Amino acid sequence: MSGGRLANRYALLQLLGSGGMGRVWLARDEMLGREVAVKELMLGEHLGPRERQEAVTRAVREAQATAQLRHPGIVALHDVIVEQERPWLVMELLRGSNLGDLVAARGPLPPAQVARIGADMLDALSAAHARGLQHRDVKPGNVFLTGNGRVVLTDFGIARQEGQATLTEQGLMIGSPGFIAPERLEGHPGGPASDLWSLGATLFLAGEGSPVYDGTVAERIKNTLTQPPRPARGPLGPLLAAMLARDPAARPHAATALDALRRLAAGQPAEVAAVHDATVPTRPKRTSRLWIWIAAAATVLLVAGAGAVFVLRPGEKAPPSAYTVPIDLCSLLTPQEVAALLGVREPPKGLPSADDAGPKCGWPVPNSGVGVQVQKDSDTPDPWRMTAQKAVRLLANQQRYWNRAGELQWTWPEIGAKGNYQAKRGAVRKITAPGEEGFAFELSGKTGRVHSAFLLYRVANLVVQVEYTTLNQKPTDVEIKNTALKAAQLVEQGLRRAG
Repeated sequence: MSGGRLANRYALLQLLGSGGMGRVWLARDEMLGREVAVKELMLGEHLGPRERQEAVTRAVREAQATAQLRHPGIVALHDVIVEQERPWLVMELLRGSNLGDLVAARGPLPPAQVARIGADMLDALSAAHARGLQHRDVKPGNVFLTGNGRVVLTDFGIARQEGQATLTEQGLMIGSPGFIAPERLEGHPGGPASDLWSLGATLFLAGEGSPVYDGTVAERIKNTLTQPPRPARGPLGPLLAAMLARDPAARPHAATALDALRRLAAGQPAEVAAVHDATVPTRPKRTSRLWIWIAAAATVLLVAGAGAVFVLRPGEKAPPSAYTVPIDLCSLLTPQEVAALLGVREPPKGLPSADDAGPKCGWPVPNSGVGVQVQKDSDTPDPWRMTAQKAVRLLANQQRYWNRAGELQWTWPEIGAKGNYQAKRGAVRKITAPGEEGFAFELSGKTGRVHSAFLLYRVANLVVQVEYTTLNQKPTDVEIKNTALKAAQLVEQGLRRAG
């Protein structure tokens, strides 16, 4: 829809990202002469009247909640439009990356930087709490870091106002497993202390490079309810232990936590007593809820992407435990997703091919391209016949290989990189998402500038390799890494749909 207009005022210029229920556009407010971001709520044709109304309710709730807030740490909402039978949210345009992508690209952040991000977020959350609003989905993907150092809390799409009915009451699990406070998993509505717990889990990932509770959705839910959080290292450890206390009453007051974060950001000691798992909750335990949530995890799944929340409802397909039927790899990315990744209006068609490593598909344009490959090993020439155990070994072998490879020959004729180019591999680092396990690395040329970013990860019994390459000089190394990460996330979503 590039080139379209909304309300005879907003010109849609470029698709910035898409996924699940939302697309985000770069637009120009022609009345005020400024660039804005427009979030389009995508309502699937398969939705029934009730589900469609729930989706609209979520969008309207985001508008109602965000419009009340004026804070530098909260994304500003300018306008709400209903056109083409769906809502459009006009917001301030942010340039930068979210915290999850930054950690995936760089690894754990320094404690002082994590503390500064946490202080800015908690200041914004406190402003929301003062207006009776809970965010309810604080996570790394909803913490945006702008190029000028501003830290912004985004996506109030599932925020809850005191006294307002919630979508949870209609049978949906709201939030992102691993970042949902235990009392909310037990069925309580939660409060400011629940957002504080989620902020603690977010800062844990930022400082440690991995989540406090890892594994499948069911494992994250179960462990959040039954296992103490693993301790964080360094000066943030005691504070995060307190923020992640299982009992909301045992968590520090927001003002206390904010003071501690500001001290740590300034390199000063902050005396916050660690809260041990021996803390006994003051509310009655509801252990029977645990098994309800674990069972629900097979059919209710929340995934982050493009500033949206994706809900897999009962009756829709859950991810398979194994992929046994060949999948058209060129169908894993939609034309809109390819266009957004490559920054073009007319996306190329996928080019299927195969080599000794396995079947693949590439989307090349002059000087840039995205590629995906499902890998195989010598013992199992058909990747669709691999077991999960073999996929684990194959991924480990691939990581060992890339750890040894320093310089190599690289080429991609379809984008204009003809002949063999000498490339240097950057450090191989583990990633926690997408997939169940994986690693990433980059290739750079003679000047030291990154031109290609690779992610290899396991999904059930498949080992997937995703590559993004650009020979253009404009993108930064971090932007190239983030684009590759986004491509890998979209490919994983495509696999879930195909499965």
